[in-house]
Amino acid sequence: MSDHEKRILSFVVLLQFAAMLSINQLSIQRSGQYLLENTSVAISAASRVAIVGANGCGKSTLFSLIQEQLTPDEGGIQLPGGTRIAHMAQETPGVACSALDYVLDGDRQLRHIQAELRQAELAHDGMAAARWHQAMDAIDGYSAEVRARQLLAGLGFKAALHRQPVNTFSGGWRVRLNLAQALMCPSDLLLLDEPTNHLDLDALVWLENWLLRYSGTLAFISHDRDFIDHLATHVLHFEQRQLNLYTGNYSQFEKARAARLAQQQQLYEKQQTRIAEIHNFVRRFGAKATKAKQAQSRLKELSRLEEIAPAHVDSPFQFSIPCSEKLSSPLLVLDSASLGYPDKTVLPEVKLTFLPGMRLGILGANGEGKSTLVKSLAGDLPLLAGKRTAGEHLKVGYFAQHQLERLAVHLSPLQMLQKDDPKASEQEIRNFLGGFGFPGGQVSSDITHFSGGERARLALAIVAWNKPNLLLLDEPTNHLDLDMRHALNMALQDYPGAVVVVSHDRHLLRALADDFVWVHGGAIEPYQGSLEDYEKALMQRLKDDANALDASKKSADPDSEFQTAEARRERKRQEAARRQQLSPLKKQLKSLESAMEKLQQQLAEREVILADSTLYGADQKARLKDLLAEQQQLRFQLNAAEEEWLQLSEELESFN
Repeated sequence: MSDHEKRILSFVVLLQFAAMLSINQLSIQRSGQYLLENTSVAISAASRVAIVGANGCGKSTLFSLIQEQLTPDEGGIQLPGGTRIAHMAQETPGVACSALDYVLDGDRQLRHIQAELRQAELAHDGMAAARWHQAMDAIDGYSAEVRARQLLAGLGFKAALHRQPVNTFSGGWRVRLNLAQALMCPSDLLLLDEPTNHLDLDALVWLENWLLRYSGTLAFISHDRDFIDHLATHVLHFEQRQLNLYTGNYSQFEKARAARLAQQQQLYEKQQTRIAEIHNFVRRFGAKATKAKQAQSRLKELSRLEEIAPAHVDSPFQFSIPCSEKLSSPLLVLDSASLGYPDKTVLPEVKLTFLPGMRLGILGANGEGKSTLVKSLAGDLPLLAGKRTAGEHLKVGYFAQHQLERLAVHLSPLQMLQKDDPKASEQEIRNFLGGFGFPGGQVSSDITHFSGGERARLALAIVAWNKPNLLLLDEPTNHLDLDMRHALNMALQDYPGAVVVVSHDRHLLRALADDFVWVHGGAIEPYQGSLEDYEKALMQRLKDDANALDASKKSADPDSEFQTAEARRERKRQEAARRQQLSPLKKQLKSLESAMEKLQQQLAEREVILADSTLYGADQKARLKDLLAEQQQLRFQLNAAEEEWLQLSEELESFN
């Protein structure tokens, strides 16, 4: 081997040693097709890697390989010895334990130590109990419940829900529980598969902050470009059965990839055509007051499009959203409307007017009433009071959060669109669905085996096919990959009707919405700031909450300077009352312990006598009978004393 080859080999060995995760000549097939073929990459420790690529390219399969749930066809994946891996489960069992206990179960070491400690205490093994108490202290186990509650609160669970059984939560909330459980698990490598799905914007900002403080290596699959931009130090891109690692966040990845793809003249020309279309829109409508905001929105998009468009021009998605030819102005009016359910008013006295061309984003935390508002606008939820006045030509296109569950799985995409428009030709429908990424075979097959992403694209296609003039979109980007999100964004830019959108996809909100309303505290009010202002306000609230928690911990400390004299007096009064309650229990326990010790001694004496073989002669029958009776009586008394001791110990522990 030459000196040059030795130096290269030494460098490769050093690189792999420094890496948290090394992928070496990896090949994996699924259903006879290669997802990855002879690809290698090394991910350094403490990096935050966003894993991107089209739906079905193998991102989740890579996670399964890392966790050794699958075996590669060739090559392999190497991790340092003893690496602790935490991952976000995709399925949540319908267990009856509380949400809090479910999250705590994520820390398996904690649960093991707790179980051993209980066993040691039940066996009255003081030495073992001391060792396990030390182990608890070493892993900061005594603060585990506080940390679990903080995770639940950050992900939107109110305190009253922490003790609610897991099997009573809906699917979206169970996904959040899986995320909390993964974050609870101590780890060196954290794997998160679509962690932002089913989160609102408030929880999303909290999650970003938590992950930025994570000290291990983070690998996450996401189609939320702003989330990736804020977190990623690297982007791992699946492309043509290879893994390509880029340094930087998603915007930097797009520019790097765009620079490479832009060398292809055909792609460059396609980009220029799209840019010309936007310039033309701005020229035509920029001077009109009614279109000024939309023109500015297009210019915002144009500034990014000129840099990033080539990164998406090879996307299989290219579609538009047609609008009905007839428009009413206004399209829809809510006047003094009370929204909610027969047993609960969620939003009273709502007044909103929707005009053609309107672009409205709805902000607010989960549970405040965003989806209630959208359902009421769609007419799916009757008003409790007030008026919902529809324009003469109103035609609503409604994409609901649970739209995918409403699809008729026994029908094909072709049949679904034919059902809505029997006069349309089959070729016309096939062409339309092709823009949403459905090839010929999929168009005519039932959707039973469609993935979540495919069903989401189909649901959007059905909404678009019906030519609405008011689009109501409630989390439309869940399950969509980045190429499809980009295509949807472009289609909405050109859509002439009105759009109302609820989304945690900040890139979509920023590019689309001209105005925002904020749903909170049972009211809807115009939000005067920008989306960035809303994020800053959320960040400040998180900081204030953390400071309040820190202050409450300090004030709870008996030695804290933050405690007032009155608080200290109240604490002393409570401690005195507690001692008064505990004193009789402690006396009873001491008395029982003495009685148990005496009974054990008497029982031991009887057992020594019973071990004498001469006792079992014919002339000793009467004495043997008496001794056995005494032994049985002593055992009965000892068992009764032990049961009473356990009950009193539990009572004392509950006071503690």
